[in-house]
Amino acid sequence: MSVPAPRAPEQAAAPAPDAGLTLLVIEGDPAGPLSMPDITEMSGAEGKPVRIRTARNLTEAERLLTDDVNCILLDLADAGAAAGTAGGPGRPDELDTLRRVLQLAPHHAVLALTAEADTDRAAEAVRVGAQDYLSRDELDGRVLSRAIRYAVERKRADLAQRQLTESRLRAQENARLERGLLPTPLLAGSGLRFAARYRPGRSRALLGGDFYDMVRTPDGTVHAMIGDVSGHGPDEAALGVELRIAWRALTFAGLCGDELLATLQQVLEHERADDETFATLCAVDISADGRRAGLSLAGHPAPLLVRPGAAPHLLPQDDGGPALGLLRRARWPRRQVELGGLWSLLMYTDGLIEGRVGAGTRRLGQEGMVELIGRRLAEGLRGEELLDAAVAEVQDLNGGELTDDLAVLLLDRGSRAPAEGDRPHWPAGRAAVPPLRT
Repeated sequence: MSVPAPRAPEQAAAPAPDAGLTLLVIEGDPAGPLSMPDITEMSGAEGKPVRIRTARNLTEAERLLTDDVNCILLDLADAGAAAGTAGGPGRPDELDTLRRVLQLAPHHAVLALTAEADTDRAAEAVRVGAQDYLSRDELDGRVLSRAIRYAVERKRADLAQRQLTESRLRAQENARLERGLLPTPLLAGSGLRFAARYRPGRSRALLGGDFYDMVRTPDGTVHAMIGDVSGHGPDEAALGVELRIAWRALTFAGLCGDELLATLQQVLEHERADDETFATLCAVDISADGRRAGLSLAGHPAPLLVRPGAAPHLLPQDDGGPALGLLRRARWPRRQVELGGLWSLLMYTDGLIEGRVGAGTRRLGQEGMVELIGRRLAEGLRGEELLDAAVAEVQDLNGGELTDDLAVLLLDRGSRAPAEGDRPHWPAGRAAVPPLRT
């Protein structure tokens, strides 16, 4: 599921490099305008005049606050008159006017101009949000030019730091949501080990439309499934989570095969955003002794079975049923397959097999995937290392990141009986989801 990144604040467009700086002066002295010195920008080898605009009140300031304004100079001594408010008997509420200016221009640098001896009021203005302050006796061109440049750069640094902090908080929240939305397999006591890899295709997404889960029911049967919702948006990701949770609940309730898939189709039909959405799914239920399994396919590619001393091969898929959500009253036959004593079962979504091979239009396909896995097995890779190498090679063949969601699930039956305290996964494994792309 995607947590949309907050829109970046609408900052004033930066002027062209040779445009110089523009200062907006807000003052409301009825006796006459504030006397401003000539100001020259000192940032380059050749000084440029700083353009000055003057506003008598906040209404006029809002009209003059165009994209090319870099800094605002607010005369606190005249601020109450500019705002048309009073903060007490005979005294304008200058800081209230400053707050209103900061709300009006949240992404502009603001300088406060104070009376010569009013240092307390100046310090309070900085605490409220002004970048700096000047006193009237410092109002000469050189000092004001330096103060403007400092205020502009400080505001840029503040905005950058705020965006960085928001990005970090968003990443932390995304990680917490990921941990809550991805499944925690329940395989204790089964003697099976598992590894999984999951990569959403959408940039900045938490989850894609792919989903998987595996649980062991009280009778010792291990149930595993993997699926793929059509589409790549947040609605599809949410539907994938709903189908996974429904599958787990229905499995613990004792449903499997055709009955379970028919019920999942009803869930999909009630929860999907439009009638065109469908989902493929592969489900297996492995007997308590681990030697055989029931296989149900709903428009999904068949798993890959690996046995010692034999070439990897795909399980039969010619008698599967349609994808969920395509046909009313559809049926999904359950085929019994022999696994043997020692085996590994690779379940995957089409993100693993539909990547390109080279610069042309050829896709990897199931045959290419079988060859790739067989070659990596011959190199001695197993478990987590096998999945990492396979996903990395698929991406290399594609020439970069895959645009489709990808989920891969590997179940393995080892040679010894489970012992108390066994962890049912490869202990050296890393998290199933890599760091989010930014």
